[in-house]
Amino acid sequence: MTSEEPRVDRSGIHIDRDLADSVAIEEELDANLAGVYRFPSPQRRRLAGWVYLGMAALALAVVDGLIVAAGLAVLAAWHFLSAWPLVIDETEALKIAGAVVGFPVGHASAAVRFAGWRSRPRWAVVLYSATDPPEERALVVVDGIDGRVADSYRETISPI
Repeated sequence: MTSEEPRVDRSGIHIDRDLADSVAIEEELDANLAGVYRFPSPQRRRLAGWVYLGMAALALAVVDGLIVAAGLAVLAAWHFLSAWPLVIDETEALKIAGAVVGFPVGHASAAVRFAGWRSRPRWAVVLYSATDPPEERALVVVDGIDGRVADSYRETISPI
């Protein structure tokens, strides 16, 4: 790539691999990395639940701390109750959201968020229309467990 060639195009900003390595671009910012990414399941909270239960048993056995043990048991119960399985992955959430918006989708992205005291996982999907520049955008919230659409918002983008 010569200096006269554009370094930004429709597919994004491009940095040569050698330059990225020489200036030690952080992995999170390196667009040259590719591969499958899977969001970790909230079910891993069960591990914390077992840790809290073990700490509660230890508090009872060692220091006879009934109040401390009860508090740790409550924390353990919350971790077990909030350990939802993340059944719907990012790809499926993007498909569901794309079917809801009613316009051809260009760029889209999804991020996991959590709702309620039991932290139910939900995908927040942002979608832009396929026109250049985009004329519409939407935010669709897809439940991460059963795939139902929990909320959606759509708006027209004013030209600049």
